[in-house]
Amino acid sequence: MSAMTPDFHRTVPVFRIFDVAKAHEFYLDYLGCTVDWEHRFEPGMPLYTQVSRGDLVLHLSEHHGDATPGSTVYTELTGVRALHAELAGKNYPYLRPGLEQDEIGTSLTLTDPFGNRLRFNEPGAAAQPSDGAPATGTCG
Repeated sequence: MSAMTPDFHRTVPVFRIFDVAKAHEFYLDYLGCTVDWEHRFEPGMPLYTQVSRGDLVLHLSEHHGDATPGSTVYTELTGVRALHAELAGKNYPYLRPGLEQDEIGTSLTLTDPFGNRLRFNEPGAAAQPSDGAPATGTCG
């Protein structure tokens, strides 16, 4: 009898949120995600929801114990400079992220209103921000 081999499909991080309106402002209006589904055990209970944009899928939870604020999710993508330009054009008053270059690529780190960080990295990408300004955090 042979043992079945695990076949992992996708990792979906869970971020703790405290305010649905602020979460929607950040994840939907600013980052450009859409709500895939929402769940509450009954009206007035904490929200557990899935938001996504392309292959980026996140769960957001108001439930105590589901996640710890201040976590970081590292996501690889193609087009980090285009994402940077898109977000800069949105005029979100609470965040003005820059691009950073290190030995693994060019990254853009966003911090949501609850202290969670999304680090988008384009491996091997040259460190030239979309606005032509020098990249921050350059490692030498």
